[in-house]
Amino acid sequence: MQPAKSLQFALVAGEPSGDLLAGFLLDGLNARWSGLKTVGIGGPQMVRRGFDAWWPQQLLAVRGYVEVLPHLRKLLRIRRDLGDRLLAAPPDVFIGIDAPDFNFDLEARLKAAHIPTVHFISPSFWAWRAKKLENLKRSADHVLCIFPFEPALLAAQGIPATYVGHPLASVIPLRPDRAAARAQLGFAQDDLVLAVLPGSRQSEVKYLALRFFQAAALVRRSYPAIKLVVPALPALKSAIQQAAQLAGMADALTLLDGQSHLALAACDLTLIASGTATLEAALFKRPMVIAYNMPWLSWQIMRRKQLQPWVGLPNILCGEFAVPELLQDAATPQALAQSLLDWLNAPEKIQALQQRFTTLHSDLKRDTVQLACDVIQTLCDRKYP
Repeated sequence: MQPAKSLQFALVAGEPSGDLLAGFLLDGLNARWSGLKTVGIGGPQMVRRGFDAWWPQQLLAVRGYVEVLPHLRKLLRIRRDLGDRLLAAPPDVFIGIDAPDFNFDLEARLKAAHIPTVHFISPSFWAWRAKKLENLKRSADHVLCIFPFEPALLAAQGIPATYVGHPLASVIPLRPDRAAARAQLGFAQDDLVLAVLPGSRQSEVKYLALRFFQAAALVRRSYPAIKLVVPALPALKSAIQQAAQLAGMADALTLLDGQSHLALAACDLTLIASGTATLEAALFKRPMVIAYNMPWLSWQIMRRKQLQPWVGLPNILCGEFAVPELLQDAATPQALAQSLLDWLNAPEKIQALQQRFTTLHSDLKRDTVQLACDVIQTLCDRKYP
């Protein structure tokens, strides 16, 4: 077997949630293989672990169909150039972190050159993307799954897969310390705190931030002392502040540099864009209202791909509408505000939801990093018997 110190892994993470997952994984990879070199496309969490980012992760943080078109030529060029560079100096393993539209073709190209490929996480083929299965089979030697029902479904399609749990379930405490989070943010323990999470992409903030703050303004009519806490990437802060000001909520706003976990730990409830953050909110046991809005054409394309009645991860995992989802035209400030008020007026429902989310948390908690590293170790052993 090749000495561990000479190993090089390539990774691609396409957006902040992927950067977060990859950061946890890199902790384990660096502990398992002393002297490991990791390269590719990543964000600040990965760079913090010694990752050599040849391109910054934010170049890939584009979601939707119409929205991606202005960026398509650049994305294709980056993928081609990255593939050329990796083929010229092959890594021992390639790990694609989510971003299937970018990673699958790259993985397939590398796999054809006998470079072991791992995809982490499985695309949600059971909810939206059934046609992605053939691409996944062509691209990945092994898939790391974060939900327990996925490996059996993939095995039925001839795709090797391992359930590794969700790393956030090990990072987020089973019983979050709300009091400590509030003290850190300067909130009183009896303050009513709403966490507003309008997304981590510019397009999401453009379509969601103003209506989220307008909804908060309507809630303030019933709860005049309400406080807002908003975790935001630096590049999105200006747009978020402007939206809060237009809605007349700037005086109630506490804007954080990222720190979504601190915001979710401190809040009573959250108004949140559909995506990975909704699972984080569930792990913090917070009642939420999930919303999404996008360009009309992208919505028409996406809704035809939907295989389940839910889009929010907490609802998908619970198998029912455990929390409200207001999508596209339904996501009006008035409807969002009423859904938030419904939570505030039903403490018994909040308690039942928290119990449900505690069970979900336990189901998702595994030693994710070790299980993922074991799979990668097996691929390395096959390459260097």
